[in-house]
Amino acid sequence: MGKNTRTVKVGSVIVGGGHPLAVQTMWKEPLRADGLDAAVSRIDTLAALGCGILRFAVPDLDAADVLGRLTGMTAMPLVADIHFDWRIALRCLDYPIAKIRVNPGNLGAAWKLEEVAAKAAGKGIPIRIGVNAGSLPPDLKDRSDRAEALVSAAEREVEALEARGFRDVIVSMKASSVIETISANEQFASRHDIPLHIGVTEAGPLVQGCVRSAIALYALLSGGVGDTLRVSLSDDMESEILAAREILAQATGTRTGADIVSCPRCGRAGFDTHSFTARWRDRIYGLKKPVTIAIMGCVVNGPGEAKHADLGITGAGDKVIVFSKGKIVRTCDASSADIVFGEELSRL
Repeated sequence: MGKNTRTVKVGSVIVGGGHPLAVQTMWKEPLRADGLDAAVSRIDTLAALGCGILRFAVPDLDAADVLGRLTGMTAMPLVADIHFDWRIALRCLDYPIAKIRVNPGNLGAAWKLEEVAAKAAGKGIPIRIGVNAGSLPPDLKDRSDRAEALVSAAEREVEALEARGFRDVIVSMKASSVIETISANEQFASRHDIPLHIGVTEAGPLVQGCVRSAIALYALLSGGVGDTLRVSLSDDMESEILAAREILAQATGTRTGADIVSCPRCGRAGFDTHSFTARWRDRIYGLKKPVTIAIMGCVVNGPGEAKHADLGITGAGDKVIVFSKGKIVRTCDASSADIVFGEELSRL
């Protein structure tokens, strides 16, 4: 993806130039000074699931200082998301932040971005120009072609930065419309070698957001457009990461880490696949091995239809069976299912 784009270093992650696409998410609540240890633990979980870059809203100078402290507590590249007040970006740049994200629609006068760019250049920190359809600059808001307006807003800021020699830029152009998101990114990619962060903004709750994001991101990725991505959901960060990871796997034909196949459950079910999957999701997807795990409800689809799985579990009457490559390896009562499954999982 994006093989012809320039490379930009975001902390320890290289974006662009055909490098592996980093999955991103955004912290969902205010970051508190007394919650940094808990934040680090959560970040470790996100990293295990496949998160490569993590963004934080920074609404004021105090929040900038808290985020600055967090940068020294984790190896995860942390991005400061700045709106309205350029002085907050300047404060963030006093810390080893991985990237600054600004929105040209609400940062204000051009000289404010110039000040941020000057300090970022001195620190070797990249800037993401993040354009959203809902917050375009005033002179572009009423354009009938919003995809074109998104591109124009991004190009305006890029030209201003490059005129001053600043080239460590990543661009994102997001709309809640799938068609507008695809069009804007395809237009920009056809004219520039700047790496693109792609995604649908305000995509909606879990189901609707995943559908919209999958359509837009698959179209872009399969066309070679995109260097890093986020699935924006009205749901938790873990769901965003897993959705992005799955879209990326399907679009590129490559998968890193484990995969879960599971049945939807029906009247034949002898095993509660829903609750079991919820309990084990993060641990399974945290595996770094390319294994397939099957969670099935009855003997019709497990191990029969899931005989390809490296490890699986399903109900069989009043018992639960654990299988591998179609062969039963353990049988136990439902009350022992988690223990037995965990033992077999650790052997993979």
